Amino acid sequence: MKSQYLQDIALRYFLEVVRSGSIAAASQRLNVASSAISRQISSLEGLLDTVLFERRPRGMVLSVGGEMLAAHAQKVMLESDRVVADLLALKGLRRGRVRVAASEGLGVDFVPRLIRAFQQQYPAIQFQVYVGPPALVSRHVRDGNADIGVTFNRLPEPFIKIVYQKPAPVLLLMRNGHPLSKFKSVDLSQLHPYPLALPDPDTTLRQLFDLACSHQQLLFEPALTSNYIQTLHNYLLEGDALSITGEVTVRYRIARGELTMVPIRDRVLNGRYVEVQTLSGRTLPRIAEIFLAHLLGELNKGEAG
Repeated sequence: MKSQYLQDIALRYFLEVVRSGSIAAASQRLNVASSAISRQISSLEGLLDTVLFERRPRGMVLSVGGEMLAAHAQKVMLESDRVVADLLALKGLRRGRVRVAASEGLGVDFVPRLIRAFQQQYPAIQFQVYVGPPALVSRHVRDGNADIGVTFNRLPEPFIKIVYQKPAPVLLLMRNGHPLSKFKSVDLSQLHPYPLALPDPDTTLRQLFDLACSHQQLLFEPALTSNYIQTLHNYLLEGDALSITGEVTVRYRIARGELTMVPIRDRVLNGRYVEVQTLSGRTLPRIAEIFLAHLLGELNKGEAG
């Protein structure tokens, strides 16, 4: 990438060791001799009069000074990427790449549709999408591996700028015509007669659901547990099984009339937010800013959940 020419070689090597966890792994990724990487890091340590890594049998671990330099080096790298992308934009070139990290509830349906609509206007823009747990979404943004994070979150994350935040309550999901679909809202106790299809315990949905059940001293044994939301949703299409969801996650399936959702009367289930995140202090490339505006506009079209 052209932005590499705007970055100091020693900083680039240092940052790759941080990412890879060892000089040997960084050597393979950069296709550069280990001795050359080691010399550059030693040179940095001598220049700064600071030990940057603790050498351990299982790899290199950043010292306090190393953590400070890593934060600086990452910002230098991201700023270099932005400058190159914006210089290309000045020439009228529409090429570019936007990196998005999304939690599964947003990455399976909402984000792909959003990208497809965006590429109708900017067909040459490429996207890289990571889908994973909320904590890893924020980590991708924090480590500079994603320009924008779209996730459900319960707690603040360090070094993360929240561009957009809106309550995302946990809702009850079911097929159209389900006996509970006639209610405007339901109590958790009304779920007992029906089989439950629930996400894994490491999701914000499941954590809040389990917490609410604990407070009400209710015990549910799910008929199905899955780490993949499409499996849960498809399980509901026939029969009377129930699941839990957020509005954005099923927005399009609700619009197609495949499923329906009902609020659950429990304050604990309101303790979740849909968030759009960027790295604090970072200026995004112009094309990423344009996509960010497109994303925020789409989120504002419905009640986020």
